[in-house]
Amino acid sequence: MTAIYATYRTLPGTEAAEGSAGGRTVVVDRPDGVAGGQGLGFNGGELLALALGGCLANDLRYVAHDEQRDLGEITVEVALEVVDGRVTGADIAVSGVDDPGLLERAVAGSTIVSALVEGAPVRVRPG
Repeated sequence: MTAIYATYRTLPGTEAAEGSAGGRTVVVDRPDGVAGGQGLGFNGGELLALALGGCLANDLRYVAHDEQRDLGEITVEVALEVVDGRVTGADIAVSGVDDPGLLERAVAGSTIVSALVEGAPVRVRPG
């Protein structure tokens, strides 16, 4: 089993948080004026949409590379469906991939897309 780790810590002087993973960082916050937010970064839903699209974009490249194919320009667009503040689904549109089989293989091997499709368990506990 491989593990991917991320840590979030409050940014000093704000109610936003800075997340770090693999030596890189991202700022998360609520919109300006909402629950103490200042609009300093992405919200969780935006990060989820970016994670879905980014993971799939990378997985398309992994599959194409493994098959020694040139993928060229691609576009991955993600729309999260949100009802009463909860994500209830996602629609992902992929342009620039002319082989449906390549897309299917990328989805099947996608760390994040397949986890959500299959309903990976999430445990939240005190630290």
